[in-house]
Amino acid sequence: MTTLLRTPSTWPAILLARRDEADPTDLAAAVRAGAFGGLTRAVRELGPAATIGLIEEAKLRGRGGGGHLAAEKWRVAARTPAKARYVVANGYGADPGSTTDRALLETDPYAVIEGAAIAAFAIGAEEVHVAVRATATDAIGRLEAAIVASLEAGFIGDDALESGRRVEVLVRPVQGAYLLGEETVLLKALESKRGQPEQRPPHPATRGLHDQPTVVHNVQTLAAVPYVLRHGAAAFRAIGDAEAPGTILVEVRGPDGAGVAEVPLGTPLRDVIALVGAPARGRKVKAVVVGGPAGGILPPAKLDTPYAFEALRAVGAHVGSGSVIVADDRACIVDLARVLTRFCADEACGKTIPCRIGLRRIAEIGERLTARTSRAGDLGLLVDLSADVVGSALCDHERLATLPLMSGLRYFRAEVDAHLERGECPAGVCRPIARPAAAVPGRSRPTSRQSRAQA
Repeated sequence: MTTLLRTPSTWPAILLARRDEADPTDLAAAVRAGAFGGLTRAVRELGPAATIGLIEEAKLRGRGGGGHLAAEKWRVAARTPAKARYVVANGYGADPGSTTDRALLETDPYAVIEGAAIAAFAIGAEEVHVAVRATATDAIGRLEAAIVASLEAGFIGDDALESGRRVEVLVRPVQGAYLLGEETVLLKALESKRGQPEQRPPHPATRGLHDQPTVVHNVQTLAAVPYVLRHGAAAFRAIGDAEAPGTILVEVRGPDGAGVAEVPLGTPLRDVIALVGAPARGRKVKAVVVGGPAGGILPPAKLDTPYAFEALRAVGAHVGSGSVIVADDRACIVDLARVLTRFCADEACGKTIPCRIGLRRIAEIGERLTARTSRAGDLGLLVDLSADVVGSALCDHERLATLPLMSGLRYFRAEVDAHLERGECPAGVCRPIARPAAAVPGRSRPTSRQSRAQA
């Protein structure tokens, strides 16, 4: 089971409002707490167009990392002529260090089912596919039990809420690589095809699952939809950041604790990492990795940054998988960036040259920095390669995989220089490390063209 962190009483609970329920699959208890009130309003009062309008008014944005407006996807899918439409709820949780999606499915499966059913009603879809990691057996079991109960109560099924509309919810256990977090790769997996991203446009909202219009959302996005329907757009916008209202689940990990917390968007990073307590006596925070394996490494000076989409991008990080990892002064930033970059390179599908070759060359620079093989011009080469990858990448995995080393270079340059120029690891992590002959201080840095030739 996932550990749920306690948060300040002033923070609202939307996604984990039922965290203390003894049995999350108890439908009667869920209904008493308001479950399916939003779906009932959408079907019997608002209708599809007004439902989409309400989601737009609430400014609900996707919690899967991209932060796109949910209503835009819904409206495009609803207006695209098609034989069928689909809703796909991504609860796979591709980041091996984050269990946020699993925590939600284990804690309140009805919120995900209801939110997905509302989306299906709004766009005219008859099938909802909930993708879950095959090894998340507790989440799968609770989700399946909740679907059966919802079906027996008439909230979903062939005549959902006596509307004449069919809404079938299917659990789709999947297993694969980190890239399943990318929506087009997930759709390929659901079709039992090779998991590689597709060029966009067309976006899934116009051509997705089985080449039909498909709304793909993280399960957290869908779980927030019933709250908007029950309480209204204004009440939702009153929570969190003005441009990204509501809450989001964050997996916070530190040297002395870890767990999942529901955090209002816009909360300063300082308050987020405080949920796992202060560093051990004699230790201090050295860096915070925000966004998962392809996240940015931020220094303590950036801890007042709001945990929100645009604010994090501005400082070289992103929401990503909802992972926030705290590193104390025992960590080597160069080695940390190396490990993260190597993971991203290993998980890359290799469909394009920036993915297949560019990320591998960037990872090799990180390997050289922590060993005894650094070359003069490695940092210039890193900057050039990263720019090339970001500018020509097919998917966000390639673009974001450049962040660990680039943010390390941006904020921890002195530590990078110690490795490159003096063959030293200030943290004492990288051993043995010796000054390479090609990195003698004072030697001029090669031009971009020379850097490319060395690659």
